[in-house]
Formats: sequence, C-alpha cells, structure tokens
Amino acid sequence: MKKIIIENFGGTDTLKLKDVEINNPKKNEVMIAHKAIGVNYIDIYQRSGTYPINLPSGLGLEAAGIVESIGEDVKNIKIGDRVCYCNGPLGAYATHNNVPEQLVLKLPEEISFSSAAGSLLKGLTTYFLLNEVFKVKKEHTILFHAVAGGVGSIAVPWAKAIGAKIIGTVGSDEKKIYAEKKGCDHVINYNKESFKEKVLEITNNDGVPVAYDSIGKVTATDSLDCLSKRGLLVSFGNASGIVDPINILDLMKKGSLYVTRPTLFDYVKTREELLNASGEFFKMLIDKKITIDINQEFNLSEVAKAHESIASRNTKGMTILMP
Repeated sequence: MKKIIIENFGGTDTLKLKDVEINNPKKNEVMIAHKAIGVNYIDIYQRSGTYPINLPSGLGLEAAGIVESIGEDVKNIKIGDRVCYCNGPLGAYATHNNVPEQLVLKLPEEISFSSAAGSLLKGLTTYFLLNEVFKVKKEHTILFHAVAGGVGSIAVPWAKAIGAKIIGTVGSDEKKIYAEKKGCDHVINYNKESFKEKVLEITNNDGVPVAYDSIGKVTATDSLDCLSKRGLLVSFGNASGIVDPINILDLMKKGSLYVTRPTLFDYVKTREELLNASGEFFKMLIDKKITIDINQEFNLSEVAKAHESIASRNTKGMTILMP
C-alpha cells in the first residue's frame, strides 16, 4: 500500500509517500481500504512537532472507506461495510489502515465517503463544543471565530438549528460572503475592523456568554474581552500560534471568567460517547440541517499542497485527500 511517513518534525518537505507492506489486522482490528481521507489542522501540529508524536510515524486521524478484512473477535463490523473513523490510530494518510473496531463507525448510505472523511472529526468537535463544553441554547448569542473554516462551517448551521444567534469572524471579504450564506447572523472581517468592538456593539456592551476560539495567539485576549460576566472562553486551536499565558487575576478583573482548552479525544473516550456524538452529527447531515462543502481536494501524493493550503488560512469548508 502507499502511505505518508514522517521521520522528522518540520515543514511539508517531511511528508514522504512510501510503498509499505500491508499488515493483516490484529485481534479486534479491521482493515479499511480508504475511499477518502480527511485533513485537519491537528495534522499540521503533529507534523511540525507542536503536538509531539513518536517518530517515524504515519499521519492523519480521519478517513472513510470499505472494510477489506477483519481480525479475530471483531463482532459488529463485517467485510464490505461502509465505515469511517476520526480518532486514530495515526496513519489515515494512506490507501489502507488497520483500526480498532471500537473506533470504527458504520457510515449511513445517505452520507458519501468524501463528506464523512472531510467532516467527521470537525462534526464531532462541533457536537461537543456546542452541547457539552457549553450548552448552547436558543436564547444565546455566541462568538465563533473562523466561521468559514472546517469546524466553523458546521458550527454555524448547527447553532442556528438550536436557535442561537452567531457572531462570526473571518479573515477576508470572500470568506465573509461564504459565512453569510451558511447563515451566520453577524460576520466580522477581523483584518478590517476590531471584532471586540463589533461584538460589544452588537450586544449593547453586554458581551457573549461563550467565545469559541480556534485562531489562538492573535485573538485570545480580545476574545476574553468579548465575554459577559462569568463567560467562558473555549480555546480549541492555535492557527495563529499558541496562546500566551493568561494571568489568572485577569479572569477576576474581567468578570469572573472561565477558560478551557478541550480536545475531542477526551469527549469521545468511550464507545458510548463516540456513538452518541456521531449519531447526533449523522442525523444533522441526513436531515440536511448541515451540508458539507468539500472545497479543496488533493491526491494523496499532493499532501504537501493540502497542508500548505490549510496553513495559509485561505481555505473554506473542508479539505480531503483521495488515495
């Protein structure tokens, strides 16, 4: 099979496409022949060493495809099943991957391989952000950064389905138009105006109860200033760099605020949690409350271009690799 391997942390030149032997699935594993592969910002963090992994290593956490063979004691998955996964093991950037059965989800016929591979990790992330980290309700107005990106393009229609209002930020006027089409109530181009000032203007200086921030270093401080009393900053990404240390006394001074840095993998730790989150997401897709836009598609051999496009922060919607 063909597989992307990295032997050193660094830039996109570390991504090497190699021919490797296919190993039979071990006990409780299934072998999946990939039809589409998801690309996520966490892949860039792992490639660069921001999130260290053991090297040499495969890369990629998310893919969809057909079960080609099964190991001993696999009980609920059979050869030929349409499946997807998004929480490892590393190695989705490949034509095949062996994945523990407990991490594999059966893919409903109504959902394409490309849509699943491009959105599953982001969809489950959106689920736990809006439903578990903070329970968004219809009376809430929330701030969500990067609403034209992968998670943002799912979070906007999901929050709208709940009945909430969304103040979103983007980095260009082109992305602003895209986010407005997705249903975002207020879209701010933070490269042209202060999102902090606009949020306070929109909320009559009350602020928002929650701010979701995947941009990181350049937005975190102003995101805190957008919060209402006892508000919550959810920092779940570092697209502009890792957030600077926060003085804990500032949280008191700014209104008894809260900060959390969650990760999906702590919210789908058990099989039951994974099935619940994915079930909610699949239902949103099947009911067409959320549509998945695959706006960037690359061959597996073009993985460097895929990483460069995401790192440039010029992409909209989802990015996938085709094996």
